[in-house]
Amino acid sequence: MLDSLEDLKKLALEKRDLKRNSHEELRVCIGSSCASLNSEEFLKDLKKEVSNNNLEKRCKVKGVGCNGLCSEAIMVSHYHKKGNRESFYSKVSSLDTAKFIETLNSDTPIEEKKCDVSQPFFTRQKKIVLENAGVIDPDDIDDYIAYDGYLALYTALDEMTPQDVLNEISTSGLRGRGGGGYPTGLKWEAVSKVEAEQKYIVCNGDEGDPGAFMDRAIMEADPHKIIEGMALAGYACGATKGYIYVRAEYPIAVQKLNKAIKQARLKGILGNQIADSGFSFDVEVRLGGGAFVCGEATALIASIEGNRGNPRQKPPHLSDYGLWKFPTVLNNVETFANIAPIIRNGGKWFKNIGTENSSGTKVFALSGHIKNTGLVEVPMGITLRELIFDIGGGLSNNAKLKAIQTGGPSGGCIPEELLDIPVDYESLKSIGSIMGSGGLIVMDESSNMVEVARFFMDFCQSESCGRCVPCRVGTVELTALLDKFVKKEASKSDFELLKQLCEVVKNSSLCGLGQTAPNPVLSTIKYFENEYLEGIKDA
Repeated sequence: MLDSLEDLKKLALEKRDLKRNSHEELRVCIGSSCASLNSEEFLKDLKKEVSNNNLEKRCKVKGVGCNGLCSEAIMVSHYHKKGNRESFYSKVSSLDTAKFIETLNSDTPIEEKKCDVSQPFFTRQKKIVLENAGVIDPDDIDDYIAYDGYLALYTALDEMTPQDVLNEISTSGLRGRGGGGYPTGLKWEAVSKVEAEQKYIVCNGDEGDPGAFMDRAIMEADPHKIIEGMALAGYACGATKGYIYVRAEYPIAVQKLNKAIKQARLKGILGNQIADSGFSFDVEVRLGGGAFVCGEATALIASIEGNRGNPRQKPPHLSDYGLWKFPTVLNNVETFANIAPIIRNGGKWFKNIGTENSSGTKVFALSGHIKNTGLVEVPMGITLRELIFDIGGGLSNNAKLKAIQTGGPSGGCIPEELLDIPVDYESLKSIGSIMGSGGLIVMDESSNMVEVARFFMDFCQSESCGRCVPCRVGTVELTALLDKFVKKEASKSDFELLKQLCEVVKNSSLCGLGQTAPNPVLSTIKYFENEYLEGIKDA
């Protein structure tokens, strides 16, 4: 049991000394991308090979989360005790286990599998949320503690008041990473000021955007960081219970989170009177059925309560009327993953990263026609061009860029001529897109933008809860109109009707799903109008 800050620091020091003095590490990615290529089997084979060669005392083999470069799966890193250095290897398989034994014995790299860590994909990132991804074993709480895990929570309980924690979050300028960009400090302050017999902290791990896998990777790689962030939120706001809402299609994430919660309880990090502080907090995982609309706050709350995931009108806001009618803080996975680093390093430290109005970093999932598909974490304010052509390595097959889609079904399509715009909340909004949760889809010249718009509208149509007419009926009609343009059977009046209907759905839908569903259509009309005009017969 860790009953005090001193107990935690002592355990962390012991684990760090053990790592420094006793062994090297072979870190095998077992995140979803690598797991799809049987990295779990490779991990077992590698452990067996190390054991058969009597190298267990010298080298620890462990599974870790995604280090980002999914296009090179399976990824393995070799942490060398000598020189505190790390070598990365890509596209490995069980046929390569003997090669790792050779490199352990000879201390020479496996040249044909070596991954170039000097490339911008690695050097241009700044990892805060992903600082432990690819480094720690998500199944081992001691590994998390060795890398300053739970230090922020225990320091806050020992040395800070709840208001001190709120002040640091407000100073940091952290904004919600789920897409809305609402200031986290303001949200927490509102709940902290409400007098209530019960308050809740809810983590949104639903992540339904096509092409988005940021939160999944964070939950798989570093589940304890999410728990620590939620506990700090509970301390700051006066909440004693937390829920992590995860879609059931994320089995690895669910398994990692449940195991992390169990381990935290066993060490006294969750439960009653944490660190003898008078503060009690516990966390529970709730599974969602995969409904996109349950990413909306009130629909998510309804789902946790056991009801159909339908949104409701606001106000009242969650700060007054949330889970089971009690005040509730709801943030997404990435937002909570920022909390512990902010408390450890200070709000001013975080504020100095990024831009004036969009501080810190943002995690993006790069997908589509791009060479380096995977996860990246970059400072706010980086340009889209740097993100795609430097860090992302440019387009696959050296094709020419046509557009970038940000923000999922709620976002917009950005043409090549706007790539030098900085990545922050206001800049993206000014050109008809949004930051969203961080999905970023790169499209080359083979992409038909009307078909792209129809894909996202069809998605929104199928995911609509049906509660309000503008969304329930409007998305169906918009999909039908887009079909006519794709088939080149549209008329000039259809084009005007398409634009008018987009505005109606946008301005009169009940929740964010309907309000943002027309964004891909409006942005493609704005920047690729000629492709719509080509779909008009006898134009």
